Amino acid sequence: MNDTSSNPPTSVWRQQLAAVMDGKPVQRLITVLILINAAILGMLTSKQIVAEWGWLLVPVDMFILAVFVAELALRFAARGIGLLRDPWAVFDCIVVGIALVPASGPFSVLRALRVLRVLRLVSINPNMRKVVQALLASLPGMGSIIMLMGLIFYVSAVMATQLFGERFPEWFGSLTASLYSLFQMMTLDSWSSGTVRPIMEVYPLAWLFFIPYVLIATFMMLNLFIAVLVNAMEDAKGPDAEAEARVQREEMILQELKALRAELGEMRRGR
Repeated sequence: MNDTSSNPPTSVWRQQLAAVMDGKPVQRLITVLILINAAILGMLTSKQIVAEWGWLLVPVDMFILAVFVAELALRFAARGIGLLRDPWAVFDCIVVGIALVPASGPFSVLRALRVLRVLRLVSINPNMRKVVQALLASLPGMGSIIMLMGLIFYVSAVMATQLFGERFPEWFGSLTASLYSLFQMMTLDSWSSGTVRPIMEVYPLAWLFFIPYVLIATFMMLNLFIAVLVNAMEDAKGPDAEAEARVQREEMILQELKALRAELGEMRRGR
């Protein structure tokens, strides 16, 4: 006798639960709760608001945390331990787990980490996930740029210490001071009026050092970072673009088949 049952009832129930948890209504509900929780965590930083509304904000915060725990429990019930194969699910478990640790005694530092629950919005939103994946994919390319930038920093810091350290020890008196000053200049934080112009009053040709440094460290390096990120974003969008093009080709083929059927029908009727 052949067994016609393809899936046991438990498997069907878990598939249905997984479909519900991955459905848009549940995802939208979790997104709304994350946004509300973010607002509550921000308000809890104000002593005045806590004194007036703490009786309401704290229970609501605990209720939302309980919803997050229940959601994760249902997702584990639907997919079992295999859910941990998804990096975003692991991220959700870590974020919610930190929120469950008592923020008192030696764990008081974890009180500030409760706001990490807001980052669950990244795992919920597919577009945000693509951005994060693109950032992670760009890390190898960024590593090479960071090494090149560190080399430029070091060479420039040694030169600046030797050139300007004697007269301006607060900025370039040591290698570490020069590195920090050059980093501040890379951010264009008062690099001209606050640093270079006072130095040029003593060393009129100092601009021959600082202007090429700013051009290389700020504009060229920053553009390299942007180029790596853009390439990573394009690569992340690549599969979606290919899938869209494939769907368009299939639609064109279906339209051509319909047109051929219509012509064949007319030919038959003409006979």
